Amino acid sequence: MSIRILLVLALLCPVLYAADTPPSDASLKQLLEVAQGHKALDAVMTNMDGMMNNVFQQVTAGQKVTREMQGIFDKARTEIGAMCKEELTWEKMEPIYLRIYRKSLSQSEVDGMIAFYKTPAGQAVINKVPVIVQNTMAEVTQMMGPMMQRAEQMQKDLVAELQAEKAKTGG
Repeated sequence: MSIRILLVLALLCPVLYAADTPPSDASLKQLLEVAQGHKALDAVMTNMDGMMNNVFQQVTAGQKVTREMQGIFDKARTEIGAMCKEELTWEKMEPIYLRIYRKSLSQSEVDGMIAFYKTPAGQAVINKVPVIVQNTMAEVTQMMGPMMQRAEQMQKDLVAELQAEKAKTGG
């Protein structure tokens, strides 16, 4: 009986070990390729302009936007866009993805993900996640406007309370 148990354990050990095996760079690169990882980076760059416009609208909400203000914003948008294009290249980001995926995933998980992303459902996920993220960002940005106003009011209230306390104590 104990020989059978040992035999079963001996046969299962390689399977259990394989599940915890770190993924190879080749398989990670294949995953990034089939999952179109570079497109996610392109989507970030594409959405950057929209995010900057939303920030500008929030900052200038209720104000008359002068030509000078628009010029300052346009210059900042151009500079930030250029910086992002320079810093967020695939050549710089791929090693980061590889490190993160290697720390986070096993070889069997990578193999399963590659298989999934090769299916029509996997390709649908790849193609639709950027739209989902974009729609989520639009919703969150709308939600953030009132939150930012509340946070600013809370900050003003806090400063006023601290100044009142300071005045009471003669500090």
